[in-house]
Amino acid sequence: MPLNPDKFLDLARSIAIEAGDLLLAERAALSARPEVVETKSSPTDVVTALDRAAEDLIRARITENRPDDAILGEEGGDTPGAGDARWIVDPIDGTVNFLYGLPAWAVSIAVEVDGEIVAGVVNVPPMGEVFTAVRGGGAFLDDRPITCSTGVPLDRALVATGFGYAAGRRAVQAQVLAEVLPRVRDIRRGGSCAVDLCSVAAGRVDAYYERGTNYWDHAAGGLIAQEAGAKVGGLRGTAYNVELGLAAAPELFGQLHDLLLTLDPERDL
Repeated sequence: MPLNPDKFLDLARSIAIEAGDLLLAERAALSARPEVVETKSSPTDVVTALDRAAEDLIRARITENRPDDAILGEEGGDTPGAGDARWIVDPIDGTVNFLYGLPAWAVSIAVEVDGEIVAGVVNVPPMGEVFTAVRGGGAFLDDRPITCSTGVPLDRALVATGFGYAAGRRAVQAQVLAEVLPRVRDIRRGGSCAVDLCSVAAGRVDAYYERGTNYWDHAAGGLIAQEAGAKVGGLRGTAYNVELGLAAAPELFGQLHDLLLTLDPERDL
């Protein structure tokens, strides 16, 4: 019997909302910033106890409802399953924003079947916004259809981007940004890959590019952007990947891609 992406989406949405409510309540109850319990790739790449608590909740709900499915989570790693589906989970995309009380953070949950993302939800609790998509079914913000901006040339594009955690990579990204900035309308740095991709989907920014994002960062948001009409991918015809990911309406994607290609954004110092 074929797997139903709509059912996956319904479950992912309910779980993402529950996790977001937990995080909002716990964050509001704190009299100070959440404690950093671990750093990963660098001292700026942080994990809080609430990252782990939210992922534990998400994993528990998935297992209760779909015990045979695999789960890939940012904090808990890859848990194999006997089923046909794998859940891709980022309990807090934008942890530094969450840490500092900034609103651009999200709970991101996607479902992958046979290597393809078929459903995705990005819940942005501080904004009270839930972005959703199933493959082939369009993209939605709070159940209202959304589409990316079209007909915007590069020199009038509002472009979102982000930065990695390693100092050397940031230095390269700053060099690339210095070349991009004079060629576009302006730059925005939100601090959450999932939120930025949904901003492309909703036409709030015209394009997004970033190096160093992981699968759980972009799995749900990438599908939502695609279903809103954006092209999502990497350089030289590759899929969106950790070396570089881009999202924009197809014509603008090509213009931004060609500019970035001349700047060698994947290089290291």
